[in-house]
Amino acid sequence: MNKSVRSPASLPSERATGTGFADRGDDIGEPDFEAIQQSPEFKLLRKRLLWFIFPMSAFFLCWYMTFVLFSAYDHDFMSRKLFGAVNTGTVFGLLQFVTTMVIVLTYRRFARKKLDPQVDTIHELAGVGKE
Repeated sequence: MNKSVRSPASLPSERATGTGFADRGDDIGEPDFEAIQQSPEFKLLRKRLLWFIFPMSAFFLCWYMTFVLFSAYDHDFMSRKLFGAVNTGTVFGLLQFVTTMVIVLTYRRFARKKLDPQVDTIHELAGVGKE
């Protein structure tokens, strides 16, 4: 029941020739997940993902906290009528939904252009989808 785990560093010739990870896994034909995780392709994928997630999360958190702080401490500003019964607080609240949708659509585009090709490369190296 003990499976030996092979280090990706012990197989430099396979990485150099690009044979992938499919033949380095266990006996039931699964890829060597440790080798995938330590591969430059996977590290690039993680780097690209984090490059998007942290700045976008920081932006949204700052925007949301601005809304919360104005709501809590600047009642005069948030209750200022813009037109009819619509005030600044209502507009800020609705802009939270708009901002969320913009972030979702931006991530979708980013993933399609930057992440999906990298995932396809990793799948190809891992032998995923081959029958």
